[in-house]
Amino acid sequence: MKPIRIFNVSPSLPAKLEPLRQLAYNLHWDWNAETANLFRRLDRDLWESSRNNPVLLLGTISQERLREAAEDEGFLAQMHRAARQLEDYLTERTWYRKNRQMRSISSAAAGSADAAGALNPKDCYAYFSAEFGLTACLPIYSGGLGVLAGDHLKSASDLGLPLVGVGLLYQQGYFAQYLNADGWQQERYPTNDFYNMPLHLERNPDGSELRISVDYPGRTVYARVWRVQVGTVPLYLMDTNIEPNNTYDQNITDQLYGGDIDLRIHQEIMLGIGGVRMLRALGLQPTAYHMNEGHSAFMALERIRILIEEEGLTFTEAQQVAQSSQIFTTHTPVPAGIDLFPPDKILYYLGHYGDKFGLSREEFLSLGRESTGDLSSPFSMAVLAIRMATFVNGVSQLHGEVSRSMFGKLWSAIPTDDVPITSITNGVHARSCVAPSNQDLYDRYLGPSWSSAPAEHPLWERVNSIPDEELWRNHERCRSEMIVFVRERLQQSLRDRGASPTELAAAQDVLDPSVLTIGFARRFATYKRATLFLRDVERIKKILLGANASRPGDAIQKRSVQFVIAGKAHPKDSPGKELIRQITHFIREQGMQHHIVFVPNYDVHVARLMVAGCDVWLNTPRRPREASGTSGMKAAMNGLPNLSVLDGWWAEADYVRTGWAIGHGEDYDDPNYQDEVEANALYDLMEQEVVPLFYNRDDEGLPRGWIAKMKDAIRLNCPHFNTSRMVGEYATRAYFPASDRYRVMLADQYTPAKELAHWKRYLFEHWYEIKIEQVDVAAPQDVKVGQAIGVKARLSLGQLAPDDVQVELYQGSVNDEGNIVNGSPVVMEYQGTDPQNPQISIYTIDIAYQNSGLQGFSLRVMPQHQNLSSSYEAGLTLSS
Repeated sequence: MKPIRIFNVSPSLPAKLEPLRQLAYNLHWDWNAETANLFRRLDRDLWESSRNNPVLLLGTISQERLREAAEDEGFLAQMHRAARQLEDYLTERTWYRKNRQMRSISSAAAGSADAAGALNPKDCYAYFSAEFGLTACLPIYSGGLGVLAGDHLKSASDLGLPLVGVGLLYQQGYFAQYLNADGWQQERYPTNDFYNMPLHLERNPDGSELRISVDYPGRTVYARVWRVQVGTVPLYLMDTNIEPNNTYDQNITDQLYGGDIDLRIHQEIMLGIGGVRMLRALGLQPTAYHMNEGHSAFMALERIRILIEEEGLTFTEAQQVAQSSQIFTTHTPVPAGIDLFPPDKILYYLGHYGDKFGLSREEFLSLGRESTGDLSSPFSMAVLAIRMATFVNGVSQLHGEVSRSMFGKLWSAIPTDDVPITSITNGVHARSCVAPSNQDLYDRYLGPSWSSAPAEHPLWERVNSIPDEELWRNHERCRSEMIVFVRERLQQSLRDRGASPTELAAAQDVLDPSVLTIGFARRFATYKRATLFLRDVERIKKILLGANASRPGDAIQKRSVQFVIAGKAHPKDSPGKELIRQITHFIREQGMQHHIVFVPNYDVHVARLMVAGCDVWLNTPRRPREASGTSGMKAAMNGLPNLSVLDGWWAEADYVRTGWAIGHGEDYDDPNYQDEVEANALYDLMEQEVVPLFYNRDDEGLPRGWIAKMKDAIRLNCPHFNTSRMVGEYATRAYFPASDRYRVMLADQYTPAKELAHWKRYLFEHWYEIKIEQVDVAAPQDVKVGQAIGVKARLSLGQLAPDDVQVELYQGSVNDEGNIVNGSPVVMEYQGTDPQNPQISIYTIDIAYQNSGLQGFSLRVMPQHQNLSSSYEAGLTLSS
């Protein structure tokens, strides 16, 4: 029966408990132990069954229990303490104010174009992502990309950045995982009850729902707006599951990464285009737009449309303005991971943008094509994002190298090392991933600022002052807590699928709280090689059972090993699901139920228990396909050594002192041979180093060598692989410069943008008139290290002026193929024109080589303009 009227019923709290409402609706409780413990204290069982959801807890707890709490002086004292902590947190974020002001003062001192308005900038940074992993009770994420986005918002709040998040609110989220009796992954899609989640429905001044509209072929789709308050940062999420949308359109925000290619493009239109419209409806005026992966790249089209229709700019002028303030972060290390759409889909759904821009079909499609002349190639969201961004980065140093190679064809005339894609290594939010007991330990011995202290801060030396016994006993408690949880989760999953009493009884005592425990938890994609450790069945069984003699003649000592494994395969990834089945079959067929456990339905809550409760974190991706790999960072922050292939973040960590490296960073052409070599390397490390170090105990029963490695993991990894450092880098390297450049473009009715767009057009028309007429070198063929070499170049610039170009010598070592490698550019000085021929411009420089061997240089000409973000922005290069 349909209701004739609908009400949103909120929890009824006694007046004394009213502060609980504000505490529940700000996700600060997710990383503040005092507040989380407060809600747990109200009703532990309900807290756990609600997936740590304080809004649901307050809505379902009995009124009798609330009345009891209202008369409990101890509870009230803790509640007021938590409320003060939240109030202090919301008002004491100072990093942004200090660092932004310092940059503004510096810009003013340098006489920059925007110095007049720079001292008090009204910045707003919009962070777009298809998923956000903030906490277990908001299941709108699938894995690392979403958790990284959630941690980005949390650290932006910690630093006081004026950042807002933009995403979609999925009615069914990703999926809940369970395994059938054969070990094959099955999916459930529980419906999210938005009204019992820490969400605010945004409303207009008259109380009606705030809604935005987006045009799709033949119809308009509407979305309402919800807000998640993440400390000081609002995350705005669009929800299309409303009338008057038809059923298909209501399902646009039904599932994360669900449906076919048409539904995917519907979602990305809503995220990018709808996101821009939502920000305008909220009255927000961002000065920088950050695309976290390419899913939101259509935002650029909408921003350009607005500038054309409302500001009267041409397409090139509008593109210049939009590009100046857009940032793109790629997380994809392989072309197969990029969203590609057939040209006909793009034209069907978005061709009207090309019409408004005054572009032909092929000109419009070229915005997202790597090769603009290939009329059959698909439309790449990553290419669109790169072309529309002023700053592009990968998420680790190695991933930056991979990205420069992968997208290098967009700058075909320059060396791969010079491709303008940099890197900002990912991090994790310390207060979210470090176990509360470990946080308490760090707070006491390091001080409360450890979670954001930089690597050079002296507090990190205090890690060595943590008593070995206290650190170890605390870790043993974390391991025991994880094992208790794993047993409960395993029994529940067995009951859900109707397992036998024998299976349920066996699940009660899986794992041993005193045994070396290796954790492996991540998305089950085939390149992550979850089954690599099973390649040699007999050898891994021997390691698991642990029957090894310490020295010849010693008694046999049991040094067992156990694995805790978790992770989801995409619902359509059958090879990924097969990996899960292989693990479950190995457990059953080899009788390893007490040594290996697969924990179903991996989520943020499971991850936090595992990264604190395991002893070693295992990662075995096929290098170089792991862009970053943040789970290992979380483990390291809890003192876990990593055992990993040198890929992603681990390749730039101190993998000797804080763990073990599988291999030496080799790349292989034969995957089977690679698996053989690296599986054997894994077994060798476990047998010869990991297991002996863990079980080598002193007279007090402490593994002193292992504890030393734990302390190194904390001391060396915590301060660097931290979103406090990461978001600070995004702010100083991307958000601040993009906001400043955007203001430059807007000045005087967009005059700088118009001038730059017109200059670029003129540059393109006359670039290929440039000719390098002659290069003279004042040095013999053989020179000494440090010997000055005079170089003089004569160029014909055609219709361009000397101020339009920058002439460089690109110098470096010459490899066996005759190419310059590891080169670096040095700018030549303009000396005027040739008195005998005014059409010739003369450039000179003196260089020297600091290394012996075969060295060389080439000459190159780059565009130059005061308002270019870099000399690579125009995509033009002329080389000798």
